[in-house]
Amino acid sequence: MPAITISHLTFGYEGEENLFADVSLQLETDWKLGLIGRNGRGKTTLMNLLLASQENRGRCPRFPRLEQYGDIKSPVPFEYFPYPVEDKTQSTYHAVATIISNFDDWQLERELSLLDVNLDVLDRPFETLSGGEQTKVLLAAV
Repeated sequence: MPAITISHLTFGYEGEENLFADVSLQLETDWKLGLIGRNGRGKTTLMNLLLASQENRGRCPRFPRLEQYGDIKSPVPFEYFPYPVEDKTQSTYHAVATIISNFDDWQLERELSLLDVNLDVLDRPFETLSGGEQTKVLLAAV
């Protein structure tokens, strides 16, 4: 089974203690994972490092020399959640449609129902939804 492999990852911001020190792990690609933890513990940094590993083989503006931090190999692309909504004035339905292509309405409605979100949110401008509703809509879109 294909796997994401992180080998000897060491990273810390200049002038601060390392967030990661010689971390090695393997993640199966059929797993669905979420990162949880306290603020400032490296969740977003890890995601940025994973994303940078796929952007021009480490030539990412945020991490221009990724190879100096360790080795990250992945046979699959990474996605970062929550997805950015560029035009928050558009209807929630259209906001979802700009992020996720090729979905069936019934699937989105089913997922919203499972997350206890009233389907009327789809007709409202995305910016009028509460933060929790926005997150649930974007999660349903996944």
